[in-house]
Amino acid sequence: MIRVMTIEDYDGVYALWKKIKGFGIRSIDDSREGVERFLRRNPATSVVAVKDGKIVGSILCGHDGRRGCLYHVCVDEAYRRHGIGREMVVFAMRALKKEKINKVSLIAFTANDVGNAFWNTIGWEQRHDLNYYDFTLNEANITAFNGQ
Repeated sequence: MIRVMTIEDYDGVYALWKKIKGFGIRSIDDSREGVERFLRRNPATSVVAVKDGKIVGSILCGHDGRRGCLYHVCVDEAYRRHGIGREMVVFAMRALKKEKINKVSLIAFTANDVGNAFWNTIGWEQRHDLNYYDFTLNEANITAFNGQ
């Protein structure tokens, strides 16, 4: 079952994030408070996949009124290759379309071979015409990577 994510899903989603190899989790943004803030701003666009009574996939999805963005797209390794990722992406895209969003982006780590193959397979285009820049406003917002 694919449905809108709520803050009540946080513990299951966070446990999933911790299982995903090569996944980066931010100490502040991905805390319960950070995710709750994100979901309040974007109440109808984030997604979870539930199978066998547990969360097996998730996407944080939001927009700024102009462009949508997908964050932390993941499916439990035991449930991959069953169309769950694609279903979640379609669900999120439809939610963005209802909110009149016409352009969507995402960031995938270059070393994320599984993720990059998935995005290429379902028709997303890798951009080579721009540079992506970051500026950290809060040094305490540390990214921890799950081992490969």
